[in-house]
This record gives sequence, structure tokens and C-alpha cells, in this order.
Amino acid sequence: MNIFRRSFRVSAPLEQVAEFHQDTRALRLLTPPPVLVQFHRVNPMSNDSVADFTLWIGPLPVRWVARHSQVNMPAGFVDTQERGPFEAWVHRHTFEALGSSTTLVTDEVMAQPGKHPFWGLVSRMMWLQLPLMFAYRAWQTRRALKKR
Repeated sequence: MNIFRRSFRVSAPLEQVAEFHQDTRALRLLTPPPVLVQFHRVNPMSNDSVADFTLWIGPLPVRWVARHSQVNMPAGFVDTQERGPFEAWVHRHTFEALGSSTTLVTDEVMAQPGKHPFWGLVSRMMWLQLPLMFAYRAWQTRRALKKR
């Protein structure tokens, strides 16, 4: 199992950071270009809620279905891939107050590349892009919360 971990600070209160991540529109905002997101179903955040979407990586559609669990807001939540290019994907989102107006956001992803030759290649390429993707997410999170 591969593990990726990234933390960053946001100049915003814990509750505001958690509220931002619960917003069903956040996923589109946090997905870096040139990837486009097409939503099929995104439930409001709760245990067993589902996010069903297609990531368009150029002309390649990658269908992804994730189920939320361990929802304990404002402390965080977990999303687990039920359908997608990875054999296994568990993403833990943790939010920790560092003061009244600063929050530490930590993303931890545990993943296993897909077994199918094609999806194995796609998942490995996606895995290699995680540092760039999560740097973009940190930038967009800070930017979005600065506007509030």
C-alpha cells in the first residue's frame, strides 16, 4: 500500500475550513486543470454519502465513486473509492485548529494501483501527480477561504 501525506495551514477558523470541505461544490474547485469534473451524484456530507463523478483527463474519462465515512466535523472525514482506477484508495481529511484563526489541513491517501494493465498505468500516473494536485488544492483552499 502506498501512502501520501500533505499538510498545510489556512488562515481561517476550523469551522470555516470544515464547512468549505462539506460544500458539494468544493470538489470542482479543488480539481486542478486541465482535468474537468462531471458530476453524476454528490450527496451532502454524512456517513455513507456518495460522490459519483467522472474525471476527464484530456480525452480519457475516469469514473470515480467514493463513499464518505468517519464523518466527524469539524475534525474531518474519510472518503473511500468504491469504483475507480485504483485497486484501493482511502483518503483521510483531517482539520486541526492551531488557534482561533488558523487551521492545519492534513490529507493522507493510502492507495494500491489498479491490477488491470491499462487502469494500473492510469492509477500509477495519477499517483505520481498527487504532490502537484495537493499543492493546487492547498492554494485553492486558501484562496477560497480568503474571500469569505
